[in-house]
Amino acid sequence: MNLASWLMRTAQVSGDQPALFHGTDQIANYAELANMVQSCAAWLQDNGVSAGDHIGIFMKNTPEYLVVFYGIWAAGAVAVPINGKLHPKEADWILENAEAKFVFCCDGLGAALSEIECCVPVFVPALGDFKDGRSFHIVDRHSDDLAWLFYTSGTTGRPKGVMITHGMIRQMALGYFADVDHVSAQDTALYAAPMSHGAGLYNIMHMRVGARHVVPKSGGFEEGEIFELARHFGNVHMFAAPTMVKRMTQIAKEHGETGAGIRTIVYAGGPMYLADIIEAVDHFGPIFVQVYGQGECPMGITALSREEVCDRTHPNWKERLKSVGRAQSTVEVQIGDENGNILPIGEIGEIMVRGDLVMPGYWKNPDASEKTLRNGWLQTGDMGAMDQDGYVTMHDRSKDMIISGGTNIYPREVEEVLMTHPDVIEASVVGRPNAEWGEDVVAFVVGDVSTDVLDDLCLSQIARFKRPKDYVFLDQLPKNNYGKVLKTVLRESFK
Repeated sequence: MNLASWLMRTAQVSGDQPALFHGTDQIANYAELANMVQSCAAWLQDNGVSAGDHIGIFMKNTPEYLVVFYGIWAAGAVAVPINGKLHPKEADWILENAEAKFVFCCDGLGAALSEIECCVPVFVPALGDFKDGRSFHIVDRHSDDLAWLFYTSGTTGRPKGVMITHGMIRQMALGYFADVDHVSAQDTALYAAPMSHGAGLYNIMHMRVGARHVVPKSGGFEEGEIFELARHFGNVHMFAAPTMVKRMTQIAKEHGETGAGIRTIVYAGGPMYLADIIEAVDHFGPIFVQVYGQGECPMGITALSREEVCDRTHPNWKERLKSVGRAQSTVEVQIGDENGNILPIGEIGEIMVRGDLVMPGYWKNPDASEKTLRNGWLQTGDMGAMDQDGYVTMHDRSKDMIISGGTNIYPREVEEVLMTHPDVIEASVVGRPNAEWGEDVVAFVVGDVSTDVLDDLCLSQIARFKRPKDYVFLDQLPKNNYGKVLKTVLRESFK
C-alpha cells in the first residue's frame, strides 16, 4: 500500500477539515491538499518520473514541503529529503549518490544549487503550481518498496543513505499510536524542527487522522513563535531535540510562558540530561514523551511514555527517567557484546534491534550494510544497558567511550554530573590521547563556573578516575544540523 493513500482516505471523509497552515493562515483543507498532491504527482509523471525514481527535496520548512512529499509518494517515486542547513555542495553530493532525477527546492536554496551547477535539474515549486485540479490515480506500492532515502547526518565522514520502505513507515506510525501518543483530528502538528528528519516523518500519523499541519512563518525553531502558535491552535504536537526542549524551558521561565496549548513534545535525538527533563516537566507539566530511534530504525526502537516521564512515585523513577524507555511494540531490543552475543541484564554493551521497522540496508553501500546488519540484528553503535524491567539506559556511542588506564569511562555519566550545576549550560566529555594512560577525560563546558567547583562536584558524585583532567570553556558547543554535539570536532582540537 502506498503511504499517500492515507491522505486520500482522510480527504474522502474529512475533506472540509482544515489541513495545512502557514503560521495562522490556512492554505488548504484536506480536499484541497489531496488535489494539490494529485496535481504534483501528475506533473512528476508528465516530466518523466516513473515508479521507483528518486526525487530530492532540498527545502527549508515550508507548506510546499508536504505537497511535494506526498506528490512524490503518490507518483510511486522515492523522496530524498535533504536538510536545508547543509551546504549546497553537500546537498549536491547526496543528490548524485542517490541518483536523483531532479530536486525540489525553495527559493534561496534553489539558487544556491544552480550556482554550483547542480548534478540534477532544480525546480522551485509554489503552491499555485499544483492547483489545476488534475486527478491522478495513486501508483500502487508494496511494503518493501522504497519511500524515503534518508541520509545520515554524517558526523564521521560521508553520510550513508538509509533505505526506508513504505512498510517501515507504516510500522513506525502504528507503533507510535500503540507506544507513544494518541492522535486525533483535533490535534495540531507543528513543524519547528527540520522536516527532512523526524519531524517530517511524524506527519504521517497526523495525516492519517485528519489533524492540522502548521509550518511556522519563520520556517524553523523560534521559541516565542511556538508559544504563540500553541495558544492559537491548541492541542499542539511537536518533535524536538533535547537542546530545543532545554531552550524552550529557559525562555518560558524568563518570559512567564506556561506552554499553554502544547499537548505533546516528543523529544528524541538522544536522552535528555536528568536535571533538564525534571526542570522541563516541573514547568510545563505532563506533555513530554521520549522516543529513541535511528534513521536505520526510524523513531521506533524504544519509548518512554508521558506517564513514565512524569512519575515521581516509583522507587526507580530517576533511573527510568535517565533511560530511553522500553522496546516499542514492533521491534525486539537486546544488549550485545562485540560479537553480537546477548549480554546478561545490567551489563553494558551495544544496543541491538530487530523487526519489520529495521532498514533493509544502506543505498549502494553493501560493506556498511553488512557491518551494521548482523545475524538479523541492527547494530546501532550506541552503548547501553537493560534493566530487569526492560528499560534501556544509553551510555554513549561505542566510538565515544573513553578507555583510561584500561578502564572504560562513559562520557555521559560525567556529563550528567556536570549538568547538575546551575551555572553549566552545556557540557560534553571526550577522550584526549595520553601516551601513558591511553586517554584522559576532558570536559568542554559552556557556563560561568570555576574548574575547582566542577572538580569538587565530580569528586562528590563519581569515582576520582572519572573526573575530568582538564576543562575547556567555550561560548557554545559545535553541533550538526540536527542539534547533536559534534564530539569529532572536539577531539580534533587535540591534534
